Amino acid sequence: MIRAPRATTDTAIEITPMIDMVFLLLIFFLVATTFHQTERELDVALPQAAAAAPISAALREIVINVAADGSIVVAGEPVEPERLREMLESAVAANPEQKVSVRGDRGTPYANVVRVLDVCKAAGVQTPFLDTVPSP
Repeated sequence: MIRAPRATTDTAIEITPMIDMVFLLLIFFLVATTFHQTERELDVALPQAAAAAPISAALREIVINVAADGSIVVAGEPVEPERLREMLESAVAANPEQKVSVRGDRGTPYANVVRVLDVCKAAGVQTPFLDTVPSP
C-alpha cells in the first residue's frame, strides 16, 4: 500500500515587519522629544521646592527662561521685555488659556523673575507657572 505524503501546514509568524515598525516608532519618538527639549536647554539652575512636580507639557506651552544675569530667553533666543509682551499678547489672543512656564535661575535676583511675571500678567496670561526642581 502506497501512502501519500501528508501535507504539512507550518504556520510561521513573520517578525520582520514588526521589527521594522518598532524601529520606526522608536525613531519617531526620539525625534519628537529632541524638538521638545530645545526650549529647556538653557543652562538655568532651578531653585528647589518641597512640593515641586513636573508640569505636563501641553501643546504650545511657552517656556520663558530667566538667566542668572537677568536676561530673558524664549525658544533659545534672547528677548527684551517689550518684545516678550508682544509675543504673549498675540499668543493669548489666539488662545485665552495659553500656558506659560517661567524658569528662573536660582542665582538671579527675584526682581528679575517678578519683572517677567509682570509682563505675563500685563499680556493677559491667567496663571504663569514657576518651574522648580524637587528637593532631595
